[in-house]
Amino acid sequence: MPNTYFRFKQFTVHQENCAMKVSTDAVLLGALTDQAQPTNILDIGAGTGVISLMLAQRYEKAMIQGIEVDPPAAQQAQDNVLKSPWCDRIAISQMRFQDFVKDTSEKFSLIVSNPPYFPKHNKSHNAQRNLALHNDELPFGDLIKGVVKLLDTESGSFWVILPPQQMKELDKIARFFGLHCHAWHELRDRPSTKVLRHLCAYSFTTTDQPISKTICIKNEDFTYSEQYQYLLKDFLLIF
Repeated sequence: MPNTYFRFKQFTVHQENCAMKVSTDAVLLGALTDQAQPTNILDIGAGTGVISLMLAQRYEKAMIQGIEVDPPAAQQAQDNVLKSPWCDRIAISQMRFQDFVKDTSEKFSLIVSNPPYFPKHNKSHNAQRNLALHNDELPFGDLIKGVVKLLDTESGSFWVILPPQQMKELDKIARFFGLHCHAWHELRDRPSTKVLRHLCAYSFTTTDQPISKTICIKNEDFTYSEQYQYLLKDFLLIF
């Protein structure tokens, strides 16, 4: 039976009630997101709460709001937060992101999302897993329009991780609504393997040439790369 929790150096994430468990996508987004001293952070699709917890560890003065539509996942994220050292700085709300956008006038200096990205076809019989994986509940258009409304126009940034094809789709929508990419990372398992994910940062500021990096999780001999170890040395027990 797989573990129902994932232990980090400074916190533990229980995940038995979440369709989406702690993943490499989530921890890389939590580690790679880069913003100069954000004061308030929004985590769209908080899931287990792992990204919110990582950002609370990294940004000691930031207040963090997590939004999660699935009730069991939202409750579990809240429980994980309450058992963490940063329970006074993280709030988890169980609601649709579209409703949150309508209800708040707050602006965020940093917004992050590891969003669902599969189209509505090929669904499983597990309704909770479908909600976590398929983007018919949160289409990219709704995601970007909400980010545009909530992101601080002066210095705010939006960080998101997606497979390459889905990132192309989101990038077109983002540019249409006036967001510009200023960092574009390719994530590979090993240097010789295909790109698995793109991790991108957007803001309202135009840039001639986005920062571009390739992140490899492992070396060709399947050992963890120095780059990956460096990124996650403050979080994962194995480093």
